[in-house]
Amino acid sequence: MQRVHVKNGDRVYILSGKDKAKEGKILAVDVANNRVKVEGINMLTKHMKPRSQMQPGGIIHEEGYIDASNVMKVCPACKVPAKFGKKFLDNGDKVSFCKKCNEEDYVISKGK
Repeated sequence: MQRVHVKNGDRVYILSGKDKAKEGKILAVDVANNRVKVEGINMLTKHMKPRSQMQPGGIIHEEGYIDASNVMKVCPACKVPAKFGKKFLDNGDKVSFCKKCNEEDYVISKGK
């Protein structure tokens, strides 16, 4: 199983595809297939048939999955797309940090 470099709630920048150069928030991550669903990106049109009298049918627009390699995480501090690294703090915590501004993002794992 692969690890995905983004998680739910992260802001990302789209590197390629029909929505290139747009930004959005991660809605879902499919770790098994290395794919992510981004808010407002890769909008798909579905034709839904009503399954009961109470449920309406019609055309529904929803986000589709895109490959995780086509997105780049946006740094919350400097507000630009950047690469992120991992480092250990003195107290043993492992944190993610922006390689442009060196700002810590979030704790990956707790130390002792």
